[in-house]
Amino acid sequence: MLSIARKILKSDEQFFILTKICFGILFSYMESNPFENVLKQLNQVKEIIKIEEDVHTCFLGPQRFLEVSIPVKMDNGKVKVFKGFRSQYNDARGPYKGGIRFHPDVSRDEVKALSAWMTWKTAVVNIPLGGAKGGVIANPKEMSDRELEHLSRGYIRAIYKFLGPTIDIPAPDVYTDPRIMGWMMDEYEKLEGAHAPGVITGKPLSLGGSQVREYATAQGAFYALEEGAKKLGLNKNATVGIQGFGNAGKFIARLLEEAGYKITVISDSKGKAVDCKGLDIGKVEEYKTEKGSVQGYENVDEINGIKCLHQDVDILIPAALENSIDEEEAKKIQAKMIVELANGPITPEADKILKEKNVLVIPDILANAGGVTVSYFEQVQNAYGYYWEEEEILDKLKKTMVNAFNEIWKKKEKYNTTLRMGAYALAIERVAKAMKDRGWV
Repeated sequence: MLSIARKILKSDEQFFILTKICFGILFSYMESNPFENVLKQLNQVKEIIKIEEDVHTCFLGPQRFLEVSIPVKMDNGKVKVFKGFRSQYNDARGPYKGGIRFHPDVSRDEVKALSAWMTWKTAVVNIPLGGAKGGVIANPKEMSDRELEHLSRGYIRAIYKFLGPTIDIPAPDVYTDPRIMGWMMDEYEKLEGAHAPGVITGKPLSLGGSQVREYATAQGAFYALEEGAKKLGLNKNATVGIQGFGNAGKFIARLLEEAGYKITVISDSKGKAVDCKGLDIGKVEEYKTEKGSVQGYENVDEINGIKCLHQDVDILIPAALENSIDEEEAKKIQAKMIVELANGPITPEADKILKEKNVLVIPDILANAGGVTVSYFEQVQNAYGYYWEEEEILDKLKKTMVNAFNEIWKKKEKYNTTLRMGAYALAIERVAKAMKDRGWV
């Protein structure tokens, strides 16, 4: 086909453009679909715990999926229409719960997948919530504060009838933060004509936010990592590689450094910093703040041509986006343990390879559940109008994460499977029980 096109097109430039488009389309189809990964995981766990067909059928898609258009008048005076989504996957165990991300690569299938993972996540840590997720196709890095605020408020106006402290409670996610949550909560309260701080979590402390929420995801992952390290006999001198140096990646790096772990590799979307003697996290943070990336970080042992994922570390923490570890990446990984701080960073095909290599994977639905756990604590505090101290929240979070890890480990041993499938077994049994008790199936 390309040879025919080469004869028809008049210039090398036209041929190059067509070739680029064709291969772009081909590779887009080849990329792993996150929701297909969800369905593959469901099929795996179905065989392990023998899920009834009626229950399994209910898990094949969200209960409600919203797609909205959000017009925003940009600073140049022109109106740009942004596409937004909200997937409400399952609320058998409580109101829908899940973050909102602003990212140029947001898609329907990604949002659906994330809402499913949230459903399992809330069940794994046994908090009375369901699962949801939201997203807007946008790049906040290219927007002014005014444009970003208008987009945030517009998203809430588009879906607010389907939100509420007892219906669906959003939270921050990729490229959203407490400031954006404050705008969203304020917009919701204007529309409702009443105060409702529990409608959104991850808010600023001044608006009813909770202590610890800023670093809860990383803190929960740290507790899970410590339990996994005990199982493998790893000590505090173990080496660590972190892929992704955003909010969660920075906080887990700080926590691990304070605990005595040696972080030898940190990467972000543009580059990596490597030091076999252990990186100084404070200096790496300062460098990234100044330069916008860890790429080019000085006084490190550069290992040219080798990705962060392939470094010889004891513990690997993917803390970026979905599908960062595929089959080819999995073959090169040397870590003894992987802690999924990101959502869905390992494809099902890669999972099989890691299982064969006897790598302990602490799955995302446990590893990054600290965020939603403290979000739940924030809801409770909002409902009471009484707020806990940081140490009290940390104590409650640790108990929740350690208990969840131990329950998952028991399922892993009971079914002679991976920790991921043990987590899925625990979560799906709990959601299925709630559905049956409601008379849905």
